[in-house]
Amino acid sequence: MTNPCPGLPNPGRTVVIGVVNVTPDSFSDGGQWYEPAAAIAHGRELVAEGADLIDVGGESTRPGAARPSQSEELRRVIPVVEALAPLGVGISVDTMRPEVARRAVEAGATLINDVSGGMADPAMLPTVAELGVPYLLMHWRGHSLDMQSRAVYADVRSEVRDELARQIDRSIDAGVDPNCLVLDPGLGFAKTADHNWELLRSPTFLDPLGLPVLWGVSRKAFLGRLLAEGDRLRPATGRDDATLALTTTLARAGAWGVRTHTVRAHRDAIAVVESLRSTT
Repeated sequence: MTNPCPGLPNPGRTVVIGVVNVTPDSFSDGGQWYEPAAAIAHGRELVAEGADLIDVGGESTRPGAARPSQSEELRRVIPVVEALAPLGVGISVDTMRPEVARRAVEAGATLINDVSGGMADPAMLPTVAELGVPYLLMHWRGHSLDMQSRAVYADVRSEVRDELARQIDRSIDAGVDPNCLVLDPGLGFAKTADHNWELLRSPTFLDPLGLPVLWGVSRKAFLGRLLAEGDRLRPATGRDDATLALTTTLARAGAWGVRTHTVRAHRDAIAVVESLRSTT
């Protein structure tokens, strides 16, 4: 980016985004942070561990998840954003709803993370343009209830890249500053485990689009399958070491950021990567 976007972290290394799921049905933590007080305490812990951003989400996007109402999403998210905003790190709101994005920014959020990349609600992109905050734009083919039925690709890398390029064009046409865009290939969203691995084997495949790239691999089901014992997937919280291995790989490849459920170990791994880079 020639003109960095205000509010978009640029620490000179891979950014670590800590996840706070304010949901009762998250695949990763089973509602552990559903109550606002618990979510706020967890957010504070992630900040203390060195998170560059805290990503607060009130809607589970695991495959098959039903959507909460807008009022319920607001009830979950806004108190947490308000409490965490004064801590001195950026706050990302993970939402597909323009009104939730607007209210969260008013409450102190500094970045919008929309897993639909502006496709779930046509009002999102104009809202982002109006708010003037950084926008995480993910590759998306549909809502959680049926997205896996759309996991059909002839060439997953080229199709994800081309579809993201079209989403970028729509964002810019709506008035979003291209310097404020960050891409996410959307691992696990309308993608099989094989598709995820294919994208990860070429972590620079989105470089031709010229924008920073965020990877969300933390605790995802494809890691549970990799580490399965027979037919039993490794539970989500048992996937952290494998997630850390991917963070190391992605940092070495120059990823702008990683989205994680734990922070300190990922900051440590990235520090090692940076030290090796500075001496070679």
